[in-house]
Amino acid sequence: MASEDLKSQVPVEENGTKEEEKNGNLEASVSKENGESSDVFSVIQEEEEGEDEEGETKGVSFERAERPMILFFSLVICRRKKELAKQTDPPTIPVVDLFPSGEFPEGEIQQYKDDNLWRTTSEEKRALERLEHPMYNSVRQAAEVHRQVRKYMKSILKPGMLMTDLCETLENTVRKLISENGLQAGIAFPTGCSLNCVAAHWTPNTGDKTVLQYDEVMKLDFGTHIDGRIVDCAFTVAFNPMFDPLLEASREATNTGIKESGIDVRLCDVGAAIQEAMESYEVEINGKVFQVKSIRNLNGHSIGPYQIHAGKSVPIVKGGEQTKMEEGDFFAIETFASTGKGYVREDLECSHYMKDFDVGHIPLRLPRAKQLLATINKNFSTLAFCRSYSDGVILPPFSLWQPLPPVCDVKGSYVSQSEHTILLRPTCKEVISRGDDF
Repeated sequence: MASEDLKSQVPVEENGTKEEEKNGNLEASVSKENGESSDVFSVIQEEEEGEDEEGETKGVSFERAERPMILFFSLVICRRKKELAKQTDPPTIPVVDLFPSGEFPEGEIQQYKDDNLWRTTSEEKRALERLEHPMYNSVRQAAEVHRQVRKYMKSILKPGMLMTDLCETLENTVRKLISENGLQAGIAFPTGCSLNCVAAHWTPNTGDKTVLQYDEVMKLDFGTHIDGRIVDCAFTVAFNPMFDPLLEASREATNTGIKESGIDVRLCDVGAAIQEAMESYEVEINGKVFQVKSIRNLNGHSIGPYQIHAGKSVPIVKGGEQTKMEEGDFFAIETFASTGKGYVREDLECSHYMKDFDVGHIPLRLPRAKQLLATINKNFSTLAFCRSYSDGVILPPFSLWQPLPPVCDVKGSYVSQSEHTILLRPTCKEVISRGDDF
């Protein structure tokens, strides 16, 4: 609109030289951006020299005088936008400010195959995706936060870190980048930083003095969410290279599970493929060779709005459920590689809790219990939380919530984990949490 108003105020010469002059100035300004000798400031200076002592302009039109200034301020604004588009180190800029268009990047796209190949070009399925775009965009925002946070954490992780400091740094970074806002945006569940034989669900309680060691294997499992749309993604950290084959086993198994997943695929078939990939690995630790095993009583899972475990389980061994994956499903494809028995049991002090998603109204008599429930509903609803979020308060054993204690293989063993969130879109499979790192 502004450019149209400007044209209406400037007379057009009959011989067309005004339009040619405009095009020439525009080309000169563009050449400046391409590294040529034209300079906005020199144009302004030349026009200033064209004024006589009485301030009258000699041969300089309104359009020529104004255009360099407009161009200058446009360049300044563009440069400022470019500066805003770069994340700080450590990260402090909310992801929404890095994508001013409000559109967040897609994850990795994998095409369906065989009987579902037709979906790729189906106009009906494309129309369904257009209707779901706002929801897709929300979960992609959560995924972008996850990618940036884990990139930062990988850059600072080192032996000697206090585990409580590690978790606080990670979660505070999530809060900044996701612009935490109650139940609309924030942390999806407590940070898991399980060590060695502990496979999952361990985070340090208040006052814990555990320190990360060089010869340890740590699973870093954390989640982000926008409007309850959860991104669940995990990776394993080991400083000693002798653990590399163990980490590679879980990564390859997860990628195999992602590849095999799809609409109408049976969950048991995904589990069988995962186990085959996982158990093709072995690892030598301190001179002893171990056959890598899939932990048979841990699974991936479907994800729903504000529901981390939405009902379907994705096994990581053969012989699981015959249930099929369906269009629109979100899944956490999650694998665990172990040098132990490949079977976990609950052990150690509990830190994770979660309100039962399906529980109805249960009357409470004690005022303290009512107050605690109100706090949980307000801050977490059906999302998981941990004791450190509530000053170390131990929850009373009500049937309203379930404890999620750490799960461990045999002492002396090591467990690695790899996990991605996928979406079975109508036309393709999107690995929401995929990044440059894994």
